[in-house]
Amino acid sequence: MKNLVLVGFMGTGKTTVGAALAASLEMKHTDLDDAIVEWEGRSIPEIFTDQGEAYFRDVETKRLAQLLAVGSQVVTTGGGAVLRKQNVEMMLEHGIVIALHATEEELIKRLEKDTGRPLLAGGVATRVKTLMAERAGVYDFAPIQVDTTGKSLSDIVLEIKRQVVERTQDGEQ
Repeated sequence: MKNLVLVGFMGTGKTTVGAALAASLEMKHTDLDDAIVEWEGRSIPEIFTDQGEAYFRDVETKRLAQLLAVGSQVVTTGGGAVLRKQNVEMMLEHGIVIALHATEEELIKRLEKDTGRPLLAGGVATRVKTLMAERAGVYDFAPIQVDTTGKSLSDIVLEIKRQVVERTQDGEQ
């Protein structure tokens, strides 16, 4: 089976959904951010502080290529992984891409509890609104789109599995 690649804005549930999806399909789950932390030997906030976002994005692209080459796994990405055309092309070539979405209000509620996100410095609500505006449409390339707002984890996983099966039966990506 091809890789299943989950993309979406931060807080949409990519890592949580990816782990549950992988378990239900008996596939390996790899979180791109975790793989970067392991490779770099330091946290993402430390990478941003020490080297900057451009360096982080370079590492992200290299690590994504390595992970996608393995095949047959669920790969969850950071929210900004789709900002590089090269990453999008790799995801589409080596996987079935699933974009997770949630309402702005839901994202703010989820992210207010998370202190480890460098791009949210300066106030969660303000940054979420700004980043969502900047990233409008960047996840539209994904052939499978799933709204996670107000849905249970099991319902989200079932919806993804249903859409993946439909696409594979239709001979699509």
